[in-house]
Amino acid sequence: MKKAVPEPVHVWLVMLKATQAIARYAARDILEQCGLGDSDFRVLEVLLHKGPLPVNTIGPKVNLTPGSISVAVDRLYGKGLVSRAESPGDRRVRVVTLTAAGRALIMPVFRKHAALLKHVFSELDAAELRQLEQSLKKVGKRAQSLGDTDRRNHRQAE
Repeated sequence: MKKAVPEPVHVWLVMLKATQAIARYAARDILEQCGLGDSDFRVLEVLLHKGPLPVNTIGPKVNLTPGSISVAVDRLYGKGLVSRAESPGDRRVRVVTLTAAGRALIMPVFRKHAALLKHVFSELDAAELRQLEQSLKKVGKRAQSLGDTDRRNHRQAE
């Protein structure tokens, strides 16, 4: 007997619960290891992997509002983990860079974070991981496209 296809709302709830459980597990370890909060970890991680970035570019990459990213950067700057400098091309733009202390903190934390996630996902074989990644990308791109279309239609209706 074939299983019924689950309703999209059910799949969304399962995905949300799984994401929250993974985030709680990973965040607990990050906090215990180095005292970083989730937003600070995300900012340091993006700087580690993307290099120096303007403040206004970091926010969308780590899902923080302009006000929240400013507060996070200020906090990390106060701890000596990042530096800020005016962009040579545009003095209105502030570029954020990891300091040596920031790099020394985030590198081992990120390695441990990656190992934790590998452990969490160890229930899936390579094909399942690939399929999950492809499915999530497909759904994410569809949601992004629908959101962009809705915003365009809303602006045109005004």
